[in-house]
Amino acid sequence: MRVILDTNVLVSGLMFPKSVPGAAVAAWREGRFDLVLPFAQLGEIGRVLAYPKIRKVLHWDDDTIGRFLKQLYLRAEVVEPRAAQLEVRDLADLHVLRALAAGAAELLVTGDDDLLALRARYAIETPAEFARRLR
Repeated sequence: MRVILDTNVLVSGLMFPKSVPGAAVAAWREGRFDLVLPFAQLGEIGRVLAYPKIRKVLHWDDDTIGRFLKQLYLRAEVVEPRAAQLEVRDLADLHVLRALAAGAAELLVTGDDDLLALRARYAIETPAEFARRLR
């Protein structure tokens, strides 16, 4: 299965490995699904991991963040979906929705209410729903 983990799920899973998002990150690391990342999401993940409150929980310095981003780039399928006119409530979500709509992934896993509001039109699940699928 080809899955996009939204940044909120990925970072939460890194910070709290025993949480539901943590189970999703662990499943990816175990090779239970293929992670798809829109190229723009790599930069977003790097910015979020650099937030002081997240660094404090993870105890990651710039080198560790850089190594993780390289791991993502090498282990995930990084895609650059073409621009498409899509209706989103938050323009910051456009890159993941474009990748999903273009067929780069079968599923988007997110905790973002703006994206979850689009579930009737797109294959979007909460982390809890995805965790049930992984059992």
